[in-house]
Amino acid sequence: MFSPRLKISSYAGLVAAVFGLASYRFYEHSGPQAAPSKEQVLVGTIVQGLSQAHYQPERVDDAFSKRVFDLALKRLDYRKKFLLQSDIAQLTKYQLDIDDETKRGTHEFLDLSTKLMAERTKQMQALAHEILAKPFTFDTEETIQTDFEKATFPANAADQREQWRKLLKYETLTRVAEMMDEQDKRHDRTRVASLAKEPATAEPDRTPAQMEVEARKRVLKYYDEQFADQPDTNEVLTNYANVIANTYDPHTEYFAPRDKAEFDIQLTGRFEGIGATLREKDGLIYIEDIVPGSASYRQGELKKGDAILRVAQAAAEPVSIEGWHTNKAVTLIRGKKGSEVRLTVKKPDGSTKVIPIIRDVVVVEDTYAQSAVINDPSGIKIGYLRLPAFYADFNDNGGRSSAEDVKKELAKLTAEGVKGVIFDLRNNGGGSLNDAVEMAGLFMPSGPMVQVHDSRGVTNVLNDKDPRVQYSGPLVVLVNKYSASASEILAAAIQDYKRGIIMGTTTTYGKGTVQRIIDLDETLPAELASLKPFGSLKFTMQKFYRVTGGSTQFKGVASDIVLPDLFSYVDQGEKESDYPLKWDEIKPAAYRPWDDQPNYAKLEANSKARVAASPAFQQMTELVQSLRKRKDETVVSLKLDKYRTMQHLLKAESDKYETIQKTATPLALAPLAADRTALGGDSVKVNRAMRFTRGLNKDITVGEAVNVIKDEQ
Repeated sequence: MFSPRLKISSYAGLVAAVFGLASYRFYEHSGPQAAPSKEQVLVGTIVQGLSQAHYQPERVDDAFSKRVFDLALKRLDYRKKFLLQSDIAQLTKYQLDIDDETKRGTHEFLDLSTKLMAERTKQMQALAHEILAKPFTFDTEETIQTDFEKATFPANAADQREQWRKLLKYETLTRVAEMMDEQDKRHDRTRVASLAKEPATAEPDRTPAQMEVEARKRVLKYYDEQFADQPDTNEVLTNYANVIANTYDPHTEYFAPRDKAEFDIQLTGRFEGIGATLREKDGLIYIEDIVPGSASYRQGELKKGDAILRVAQAAAEPVSIEGWHTNKAVTLIRGKKGSEVRLTVKKPDGSTKVIPIIRDVVVVEDTYAQSAVINDPSGIKIGYLRLPAFYADFNDNGGRSSAEDVKKELAKLTAEGVKGVIFDLRNNGGGSLNDAVEMAGLFMPSGPMVQVHDSRGVTNVLNDKDPRVQYSGPLVVLVNKYSASASEILAAAIQDYKRGIIMGTTTTYGKGTVQRIIDLDETLPAELASLKPFGSLKFTMQKFYRVTGGSTQFKGVASDIVLPDLFSYVDQGEKESDYPLKWDEIKPAAYRPWDDQPNYAKLEANSKARVAASPAFQQMTELVQSLRKRKDETVVSLKLDKYRTMQHLLKAESDKYETIQKTATPLALAPLAADRTALGGDSVKVNRAMRFTRGLNKDITVGEAVNVIKDEQ
């Protein structure tokens, strides 16, 4: 959570001074005859600054060195296809020396690792050309391990060659399978056209051998592009600085000047593109989030957790982005409004899919709080309120506040006469801390909502000071594994005050920290101006704690009622990150729970009984178990018929989700009377405003939330 609205100005000044002194240290001790290099100043400033200003400072010792070494090696050759075991042995000599290098202002480990990767990359490019010059046959019983964490570095050149042969064969195989599937689909379309007595476009079939030739050419082109995309000196330094920052915690990051500009664009929420935020992990670009109302959101097939393998501009030849950095990948993915981009993505279950998206300007309106009414057959009305993010006008320019918007939506729902509210925080990654506090206060009288603890050991209790309760009826808060930060603060407050029911996946994400961004250029002494720009550092400076004293960090918020969910099989959350801060607790705050508390035992028992008897939830449970099993099966056959059979099975299992949704009893969602009036009764505008409810009428989780609300009547 990045929340500039938090009142930390004096502490922020102290932090800036710390980084300023850290940077000045390298100028002061270098002397006029030994001007410090940019590497010395950047790495030294980050390490010295974080060692004092980070929430959990690390001692710059051998343990620090080992952490940096392990993470750097993991990111250097994530596929374990370039470096030999002998190379690893050379690098391991520096395993406990990186701390000393930092103090000396040297970078021997960085230099050697960069040199080895450059040499091996050149050799592997020649090897790839040699291997791909000959055709592959796909009738041999052999397999490949697709989970690179389970792979090992090659023992020697012969072992490395065999690993590359299998890798390139696998890459070729996947493309042949895609071509065969497309040819089969064309046959199906031709048959349908024939039955309908419509003209069909004739296109000659290709044999698997012909497809194999084309597939090898594509793979060679992809790898030549990847080999050509080698990091320059600045990128090498950026990557290394980010490795060091990430060893403090996953949300402490270094931004090169270009990356900071990209970060700023994402904060504005308005740009031309597909409307998805990305993250880079182990050499792949993953979908971190889908911007509500964006082109990706409306298209509907791209999901959080998908890995983008290839990018094509409309019908042009796709370009592989495996091994690319995010800032380069976005140059291909973004584009002008109205243009088409085709993304080849790998789903979490291992299946691949080509997703065409027409780029557009992100529709900001759809990022705001929105609500509707569910008209239940029993005759009662239930409010549905969706919040995609805890947005706020951080610069006080008269912009919108999520807390104020939710307050308005609750007022409209109350005017509708709803007998309960379903507050949907699924996939809400957080945002403004102040808004989370104010929002919690809409459901409860004044009191403490969250505690904030900083690295100095100072705890601030953040209170809602408004004694008024905007909504006092039955409340269900929906969460999933991607509900994080401010969402967890709000859910925890609702749960601790026993104000409502938290329903969804077993736990939320588990991000209970706050970050601040420091412009490193502003902290540097004037004498180092010639080395600018240095970029920015986002670092963790505080941690959140519930009013009960427990942290939301690492563990997240446990649901009161757990439901089977499609994300249940995915290992996601803070605990899956590298070097996350751990859970702990501090002294509880003084608070008074809600008087009219839900009957948790009764509501949970009733829900469990309904879920057990529900064919839709039974199918969901079976699907989750199947996907979890498939996810762990990372050894893939290199025999074409076996590979295609498995891919078709994976796709069939993925398609079951849509089938499950179709079996659900549809919910009757309607726009609020106040919204219809505000839009002048224009049906087109009303329908557009209701786009956020797309698919909700078949959402079995929302359906069960309706049942829980009815149980409370």
